Amino acid sequence: MTILDSLPPRSGNDFTGVDMADQRVWLDVPYQEKDQAKALGARWDPSAKRWYAARAGVDGLQRWEALPDVPTLLPGEDRAFGSGLFVDLVPSSCWFTNVRSCVDQRDWERLRRMVLQRADNRCEGCGRGEARPEQRWLEVHERWSYDDRARVQALRRLICLCTDCHRTTHFGLAQVKGLAEPALAHLMAVTGMSRPQANEHVRTAFQLWEQRSRTTWVLDLAMLTSAGVTIVPPPEAARRAAVAEQTLRTRR
Repeated sequence: MTILDSLPPRSGNDFTGVDMADQRVWLDVPYQEKDQAKALGARWDPSAKRWYAARAGVDGLQRWEALPDVPTLLPGEDRAFGSGLFVDLVPSSCWFTNVRSCVDQRDWERLRRMVLQRADNRCEGCGRGEARPEQRWLEVHERWSYDDRARVQALRRLICLCTDCHRTTHFGLAQVKGLAEPALAHLMAVTGMSRPQANEHVRTAFQLWEQRSRTTWVLDLAMLTSAGVTIVPPPEAARRAAVAEQTLRTRR
């Protein structure tokens, strides 16, 4: 007889030797609330890149308990729309209509997680992954279509971009931040454009931006609402440019 044979049988409530990670409860914690969740006992899983509670019923953490995952392909989403890296300027009349600003922040966590997972945690612009020492992160970007006749700005796709590709895509913001040259260099490196070609690409993008900024667009987020995502109305179109200017002034 061994020592193990002499031990009494383990009761159903005795978790000795059981991997307690199996008891974890996943959480949807918005970035701006992470310190609050951590103080209440939330833990971070670096592999899953997600917060969790060690067990169900932890006081204070219930409000972040994860909602069901959103579908990998959102209703009506066109995964072929707007592929590759290009300068994609949002008209000033459409500022603050980005998905992160227009959805409940817990829903944003669900969407962000889905987009990164289906991209296999690689940038869909340049193919690179996250690199913390280089301050390169993976972020979610929207691809919009603009119906000039109906004046509708419709969400068509969500795409995973790295920090560098995202900065190049929002070239106007890169200019404001003094990062136009790194953004242009990245555009050339990824697409193979020459400098004259890249400059012409940016010039054409700004021409289209000026044209579209003269229109007040109706926002179509049916791709999200059809997936059960809660929408938070953006500022009125007439106020968006002023709100954006104030936001940039505050961040400087």
